[in-house]
Amino acid sequence: MTEIEVKKTQDSLQDRLAQVVELLQRQRVVEDLTHRQEGHHHDLVENLVHRQNLVELQRKLDDLHSADVAYILEALPLDDRLTVWQLVKAERDGDILLEVSDSVRETLIADMDDHELLAAAKEMDADELADLAPELPRDVVHELMESLDAQQRERVRSALSYDEEQVGALMDFEMVTIREDVSLEVVLRYLRRLKELPGHTDKLFVVDYDGILKGVLPIKRLLVNDPEKKVSEVMASDPVTFHPEEDAYDAAQAFERYDLISGPVVDKNDRLIGRLTIDEMVDLIREESESEVLSMAGLREEEDIFASVWRSLRNRWAWLAINLITAFVASRVIGLFEGSIEKLVALAALMPIVAGIGGNSGNQTITMIVRAMALDQVSPGNTSRLMRKELAVALINGLIWGGVIGIVAFLLYHSWSLGVVMTAAMTLNLLLAALMGVLIPMTLVRMGRDPAMGSSVMITAVTDSGGFFIFLGLATIFLL
Repeated sequence: MTEIEVKKTQDSLQDRLAQVVELLQRQRVVEDLTHRQEGHHHDLVENLVHRQNLVELQRKLDDLHSADVAYILEALPLDDRLTVWQLVKAERDGDILLEVSDSVRETLIADMDDHELLAAAKEMDADELADLAPELPRDVVHELMESLDAQQRERVRSALSYDEEQVGALMDFEMVTIREDVSLEVVLRYLRRLKELPGHTDKLFVVDYDGILKGVLPIKRLLVNDPEKKVSEVMASDPVTFHPEEDAYDAAQAFERYDLISGPVVDKNDRLIGRLTIDEMVDLIREESESEVLSMAGLREEEDIFASVWRSLRNRWAWLAINLITAFVASRVIGLFEGSIEKLVALAALMPIVAGIGGNSGNQTITMIVRAMALDQVSPGNTSRLMRKELAVALINGLIWGGVIGIVAFLLYHSWSLGVVMTAAMTLNLLLAALMGVLIPMTLVRMGRDPAMGSSVMITAVTDSGGFFIFLGLATIFLL
């Protein structure tokens, strides 16, 4: 899909959201007007108008893809969200629940009774049920498991047995398997008898009678080769495979590296037990990226933008409290040099520049280090070299931009010594920012924590306090 086509799709989705919002607003306006009117037919008119608006809104929703409905639900306040959710056809509930974010899914499930939840879940595959089961009431999960056949029940239990960050929790059980000793013509006839192929089927999995994976047969090879050839002659015998205990993010990186659409999941005996598909990997990468951004800002979890005030407060308060403490420390650092600031007021105007540039540089370093860690590019063998490189970059930037701001300080305040102090303070704070930008995420990893967790808050605290102390300390020594 080209960039223009993507833009058109996004614009179209925004238009549809606007149309839904307009219909909801129109409904509220009309309801308000009919409430004010009095008369014998008041209730009848109100009922007809209400139903007409809801029918139009439902027709609009029926024309949308489940992912688009999910997007609209996430963009609506809670009352409007539940109104729209009630208009969604029951057979689409399951697909939409899987598409919405975790926080929004929680509000939708809370609005559904057990019967509706069971009806929605019964339309799902085993891997989809495993995704949804942890968020369903226990009695619903129990009743749902009882309604499944033995194979489906075992598949759901298998998927639930793995941690959500493992391949086993994401694998799909719907796949096409074939034998290596049959001809391509036999395979083609077999595929024609199937009602449909599982989504994202770009290859067939070749197994023996014990279910041991022997290779894969890409669909493109099946189509372009002589139908008389055996599968064993055409198949790829060394496919990229995954194990259920493997880290899911590592698998996602393999999908990106090898341009995979799907990949087999095998147990320790090389028996085929499932497959991974590109849609799950894309979702995982997106969620990981969002989680990293939230973590760097000190947010603990994904937040529904229309969540209650209390819930949003609970999600944000911890790092704000830490930030308050660090800001107080920075203020006390400034307080230590009150006398210097009183004697040379220019210090008050210039010190935010030192702290601000240091914070920005530190955030750049942390972003690069966290990304490198996510890609497994940082190891004990290259840590010291990485540190030297970041310090060298900081030193050069400090001398260049510190020199620039030093010249500006000289031109503004006609003091060459102030300009030199400014250059030195800028350079030292950038070196501090680079040092901490490497040490903070590495320390968090050694403590078993997410390297992105609150790193932005911490680096800002260090560069603010450190920048003030360095600049005001140098000014006190050399200018006063």
